[in-house]
Amino acid sequence: MFPTLFPLGIGGLEDQTRPSPISFQKQAEYYLDIFDKSFCHHKYFNFVALNIIQRHTAHLHTYFTVQKPNFEKVAQKLVNISPETLQSVATHLENEGKASDLSKEQKEVFDLLSKVNTISAKIPGSQASKLSDRNTIRAFSGYFGIGHIFLTMNPSAAHSPIFQVMVGDEEVDLQSRFPTLVSAAERAIRLAQDPVAAADFFEFSIKMFLHHLLGWDFVKGRSTHEGGILGY
Repeated sequence: MFPTLFPLGIGGLEDQTRPSPISFQKQAEYYLDIFDKSFCHHKYFNFVALNIIQRHTAHLHTYFTVQKPNFEKVAQKLVNISPETLQSVATHLENEGKASDLSKEQKEVFDLLSKVNTISAKIPGSQASKLSDRNTIRAFSGYFGIGHIFLTMNPSAAHSPIFQVMVGDEEVDLQSRFPTLVSAAERAIRLAQDPVAAADFFEFSIKMFLHHLLGWDFVKGRSTHEGGILGY
């Protein structure tokens, strides 16, 4: 699939002949973090890899819930509705068709959708995962009776001297209060060429904020005894 990345035809993902098995996600992360920038600078590899990882996660961690009074009825409908009917409804909705134009059998699909809840809290980036994290924060705050501080933080990689160093600029002096950077156009090009470094910069910025300002220890998963600049 990627002849320029695997010119010898070996080292591919999910290779069944590999002596030591390695997961798709671990191997993709390794390729994106190695010194050779061929993978992270590739126009399609990171998008294809992320798409496959999301699909794997969706297949493994997506399930349905139904209220007990509706279980027997829903189970019977799931058995009777054919895959062709589901596909025809999906195509109809994709083409922005009206619900009134559907047949009786196709309308049964909408009745199922109203009674079946999709649970996908373990899929990163999904709406369910966001709701799960939000509920966890609320439960944590309610249990310990702590106050609420709403903070919006969006580190800008394009204007950060740290990011320029992460992409390989050795002329940036981080000891200087106002380091000299390349032009804004060049910084934008660097950001577009290396999205992996941009993601690493964002993660680094958030971790440093939580560690130094709030005293969070990522290794132990709890606050340090000394706390941070803003407390615990």
